[in-house]
Amino acid sequence: MKKDLKISFEFFPPKNLKMHRSLWNTLNKLKIFYPDFVSITYGAGGSTRKRTHETIKKFTYRPSIKPIPHLTCIGDTRNSIKKLAINYWEMGIKSIVVIRGDPENIKLSKKRKFVTFPNGYNYSSELIKDLKKIRDFEIIVAAFPEKHPESINVDEDIDNLKRKIDLGASKAITQFFFDNKKFYEFINLIEKKNIKIPIIPGILPIINFDKLNKLAESCNAYIPKKITNLYTGKKEFEFDLSVDVATRQCIDLINNGFKNLHFYTLNRAELTGKICSNLTKKGLANKPYDAFWS
Repeated sequence: MKKDLKISFEFFPPKNLKMHRSLWNTLNKLKIFYPDFVSITYGAGGSTRKRTHETIKKFTYRPSIKPIPHLTCIGDTRNSIKKLAINYWEMGIKSIVVIRGDPENIKLSKKRKFVTFPNGYNYSSELIKDLKKIRDFEIIVAAFPEKHPESINVDEDIDNLKRKIDLGASKAITQFFFDNKKFYEFINLIEKKNIKIPIIPGILPIINFDKLNKLAESCNAYIPKKITNLYTGKKEFEFDLSVDVATRQCIDLINNGFKNLHFYTLNRAELTGKICSNLTKKGLANKPYDAFWS
């Protein structure tokens, strides 16, 4: 590598003391890879707002790690969301991942129906516009290489992305994908629309292949047949297969000029850590500052 590769991680806020300990244990194992930032999600229906805020606050006591909270349009009024953003700014948080958000109980519904909260935001573009008015936040948004499940087509998605950029978004993190070809096709399309902000590929290490299909379907992420065939009948080798699949995906992205990778960790260190270690051993990433993964 290309030692200018930047790695970042996504975590979700813990629900209880056991998960709290697990999160910080995971973080302590992954911070050795010098993450550019870590993002903290905001649950469906705004269900983790308080926990997201508390987790971000704890990160402020760890100045070596840059935390970036997610902020959504779900489950609260415009004024409350703006007050939360100002509170983040006063805590020293200058960057926010802005997404519309998913309805509560989305896992129970086949249709992803968004209902605007009373006096709330209809779209993430509205929230971005207000955030840039109240403070000069760095705004990071979502991008969908295989289109958002609610979008009519990829062109509509790209138009929405362009609208967010025009309002002040300066980076985008993609939904996870497993077919790099589809990601490169998406990049070609947005370049034709003169979109020039950094697009950070989102990488989801496969923790449990049996459960992956349902998750991928809900997010409109295609699983190539060659990956399905690779896992068929090989449950006992799943960890090693997942490390290899994600490592190969990352190397291909790096070799095609993408210098930022964002890992959806699901608050687990082992898979993501092993993948990052592989990139280090191949000279594609900065060496970790201890030998935990050797």
